[in-house]
Amino acid sequence: MTALLRYHSALFLRSQRWLAPLLLYAAVVAVGVRPGDPVLGSLGIAAAGLLPVSAWAARICLTREPAAARAVTAAAGGRSRAHLAALVTGPGWSVLAGAVAVCAVTATGDLSGTGAPAALLAGVLATTACALTGGAVGALASRPFVKPPGWSVGALLLGALLALVTTGSPAKHAVTALVAAEGAARPPWAACVAAVALAAVTAAASCRAAARLE
Repeated sequence: MTALLRYHSALFLRSQRWLAPLLLYAAVVAVGVRPGDPVLGSLGIAAAGLLPVSAWAARICLTREPAAARAVTAAAGGRSRAHLAALVTGPGWSVLAGAVAVCAVTATGDLSGTGAPAALLAGVLATTACALTGGAVGALASRPFVKPPGWSVGALLLGALLALVTTGSPAKHAVTALVAAEGAARPPWAACVAAVALAAVTAAASCRAAARLE
């Protein structure tokens, strides 16, 4: 599995397709977060902006590999394992980008009433929840479920929007917990656990469908 993750990470980074979602995320953070703003609200904005970026990155990793190369990878490592590695790569790099943003926002935000360690923990949990939820959206909006590029992009955008506004979404719960917080931070543990469960179920369904349909 480690070799497959390295392979898909190399494909992702060498393709330079990560530049577009990364620049989008940087723009969202730069526009939505200002130095001196309350840190929890700023962390909520940073977490929310990561969801569509993670969904986009997941789709890139699932569609980047040509069909012939995908067949070779599946023969070498197993179709389900190869698909899972591709699915994990995009959200995994998104979590890393979110962690960097959390550190930057915490360093420049207003920590009144909130300690830096508590803010960091809350921000990491929220960005992880949003990245995993975005990964689930990307998995459902990409092959093997949605193969035509136009329909896939449309499903991706709609899914990301619904994940941010739908009641019961782990991402919405995590973002709301920070944006609406007053005083001390309350780390969104429940939202993060729910996002892990959602991502696991979606990944299992996606890998099973890939093994059967491709």
